Amino acid sequence: MSETLFKIFRGERAKGELCGYSVEVTEGMVVLDAINQIQARHANDLAVRWNCKAGKCGSCSAEVNGKPRLMCMTRMDELPLDKPVIIEPMRRFPHIKDLVTDVSLNYEINQQIRPLKPKPREADGTYRMQQKDIERIQEFHKCIECFLCQNVCHVTRDQQVQEFAGPRFFIRIASLAMHPLDTLNRLKELKDVFGIGYCNITKCCTEVCPEDIAITDNAIIPLKERVAGAFYDPLALLWRSLTSVSK
Repeated sequence: MSETLFKIFRGERAKGELCGYSVEVTEGMVVLDAINQIQARHANDLAVRWNCKAGKCGSCSAEVNGKPRLMCMTRMDELPLDKPVIIEPMRRFPHIKDLVTDVSLNYEINQQIRPLKPKPREADGTYRMQQKDIERIQEFHKCIECFLCQNVCHVTRDQQVQEFAGPRFFIRIASLAMHPLDTLNRLKELKDVFGIGYCNITKCCTEVCPEDIAITDNAIIPLKERVAGAFYDPLALLWRSLTSVSK
């Protein structure tokens, strides 16, 4: 057993400071264990969200030594314990208290996405699709909505572009647009409403995803290619102009 110094942001509405707490670190501990120890022994009023402690609810998102992570999945033996462990709330979202932020904006964005509109059933009342098409989108359903990707994305975090949905919602749109039964054309919304053109593919969202979803390569880039083909490909533009004239 050894003792490690934790510095945790304490305060409300973005006003506060880092406060130091000594933690008894034992084998197998994760950062959330340390936070719970601090809450039990030193700071009963410490505000923090957590639920499953198994990396599946996405509640305990925070910044550990400056990197967005799930506290329940960050092992203490992965961190340099010879210096203070700094725990801060996610910086992208409005601060409420201590380690708790207001992530309600994400649910407002989610409501703007049109749900799946499947094609009509076959004559026998069933749907038919290729297994490889279904497997392609299974990865996107692993998202636990921890919003770490939203937090680390520089378009949402630094530039704060309001018309940019962000990586989590490009995953959701990809799961719909790439679904073999979906009949909606989502390209204009991707361009004009959700601002996919603002993404410059830094892959920072992929790097912080606790579910190892290839957000950039498998969702964002294919969607950007579809938008580019539909609205910026000179041959496609020429074809549309010719067909509209002929009509």
